Parts: sequence; structure tokens; C-alpha cells
Amino acid sequence: MKGRKPQPSNVIPMKGAAPRHVPEAPEFLSEQGRKVWEELAPVMVMKDRLEPHHVYQFAAYCESVSNFIAATHTLACEGMYYETITRNGKQQKITAASRLQEGAMATMRQNGALFGLSPVDDARLKTGAQGDLFADVLDQLKNGTD
Repeated sequence: MKGRKPQPSNVIPMKGAAPRHVPEAPEFLSEQGRKVWEELAPVMVMKDRLEPHHVYQFAAYCESVSNFIAATHTLACEGMYYETITRNGKQQKITAASRLQEGAMATMRQNGALFGLSPVDDARLKTGAQGDLFADVLDQLKNGTD
């Protein structure tokens, strides 16, 4: 090789990380679930939160978002309540779409927490959850208190 050997000071590091493989959406997802996957999976891969063994759990999250979108659309078209006559007179009852929307939101919160999809859960996953708490306590025990 001709010329001067490169010195660490004149070597320019690569900008950004190399692109990582984003897994394909599982075939069993609905059309809307696939759209959610395609939107969120690259972000989860970039944050190191979508490994091959997490695919089904993340697919469940995507499908719950799909259910939420469908229920919300139905509510916008049909409304949240319907009226019925019972032995107690005229009453308003909540529609099935309202219950489906509530269930989908609960599932989204549960599964979303596993992937850090809320600001609180994202911060929890970045800090290592309880591990840091115990590290601080052990450090104080080793080194004494200030």
C-alpha cells in the first residue's frame, strides 16, 4: 500500500449505524394490522426492541391498534349509545363498539408497555427499570453515604 498509514485522528467514522433488518409482518395480521406494523416496526428495530422472539407479541400490539381504529371508526359512524325501552323506561346503552374500543385500548396499554410505546414506559426501558435502583443502593453500601 502506498502513501501514509492512516492515523486515528484522520480517519472519519461512519455516520449513523448500519441499517438493520426489519422483520416482515406476520401473514396472519389484518390489513390494518400490517399498516401499523410497517409504521412502527422500523422504530422498534432502531431502538433494539423488536427481536425475532418478540414478533408475535408485537403482532398482538399491532392487531390491537387495528381493532382500536376499527372500533373508533364504527363509533364515529354509529355513535356511542343507543336508546332502548326497558321496564324502567327509555334508557341509553353503550354500543358494542364502545366496549371493543375500551378493550383494544387496554390491550394496547399492556402490550405497548412491553415495547416502551408510552413516554413513561420508554423512559423505564431506557434506564433499565429496577436494576439501576438496586445499583445505587449497592454502591452506597460499598462506598458509604455522603
